[in-house]
Amino acid sequence: MVVTYHRPTRAIIHKKALSENIKNEIKRLPESVELFAVVKADGYGHGAVATAQIALSAGATGFCVATLDEAIELREAGITEPILVLSVVFPSYLSLVVDYDLSITVATKEWLIEAQEVLKDLAKTTTPIKIHIKADTGMGRIGFLTPDAVKEAVEIIEASPNLLWEGLFTHFATADEQDTSYWYKQTARFNAVIDALDHLPRYIHSSNSATALWHDKEMPGNMIRYGVGMYGLNPSGHELAETYPLKPAMELLSELIQVKELPAGEGVGYGKTYDTPKKEWIGTVPIGYADGWLRKMQGFSLLVEGEFCETIGRVCMDQLMIRLPREFKVGTKVTLIGKSKDQEITMQDVADHLGTIHYEVCCTLSERVPRIYQK
Repeated sequence: MVVTYHRPTRAIIHKKALSENIKNEIKRLPESVELFAVVKADGYGHGAVATAQIALSAGATGFCVATLDEAIELREAGITEPILVLSVVFPSYLSLVVDYDLSITVATKEWLIEAQEVLKDLAKTTTPIKIHIKADTGMGRIGFLTPDAVKEAVEIIEASPNLLWEGLFTHFATADEQDTSYWYKQTARFNAVIDALDHLPRYIHSSNSATALWHDKEMPGNMIRYGVGMYGLNPSGHELAETYPLKPAMELLSELIQVKELPAGEGVGYGKTYDTPKKEWIGTVPIGYADGWLRKMQGFSLLVEGEFCETIGRVCMDQLMIRLPREFKVGTKVTLIGKSKDQEITMQDVADHLGTIHYEVCCTLSERVPRIYQK
């Protein structure tokens, strides 16, 4: 999908907000704890390379991604700091892991056995592949389930000259909830893994943004994986108050491209789901579900010069229509996410309308929408 620069719809990414969110979190960390910026999913829709560069300048010492290709993108953009791939990389791709000097996640004994066979054929492997062992303490996603299984994995890794045990980690399922009982259950399980080991690797990490924000005094480890908080979004949505003010890094803006007055009884949009009850001013905005502004956003109000204007009719692939309180000039700014005068639409507001979470909202925003980076 091509980035569409030649229309007024754009996502404004505020570099200062990203930087301050990271710096504020680093201030709270003990000196021995590092911050790895999570820039998977194209930096949660904010742009992976650009956000990684901002994070680096703000004090991040490494990066986390979800896939091998995301890691390669950072390397090819000139990022030289440690990069951890959080999901499983097939052993058949280990030559790329070597070429790009990446750290990867291991979640099963079977992977280690298969990897050793692959590595026998990689004569160019001059340095060991850096391994982070994933302990599944209750997420139920990937990882070793018991301390004994982790110990066995460590033994296999340390017996292999082509593998280096660099990290041990887990992931919390409920760190963003008021009920902390399951968080403590997972913490106890992770501590049991740590206690069962004779020695520890360079990195121990268990903290996502939620754990770092609300369990910072209890978190096991010497590194945090700072994700959604970096982008200024509260990991818990409405449930828990922010430990410190997070500054949203993204605005989504467009403009009116046509304004018309329709008489009473006119239909608007596909399926004629809206009829004008009286004479009304209608504005058209060039954004639609192909841009990630989903069809379910019908009925959601956008901001025009500080006034909320309801989306009427179905959101189209490329455009949507809003009801205006009066005539506005073509070219008037429309705020879909962000501030307009003394009013604001947040990513959480959009998520609430869709019945989802703000993570999904920012990740759904398609590459057709240009990301414009501002100081």
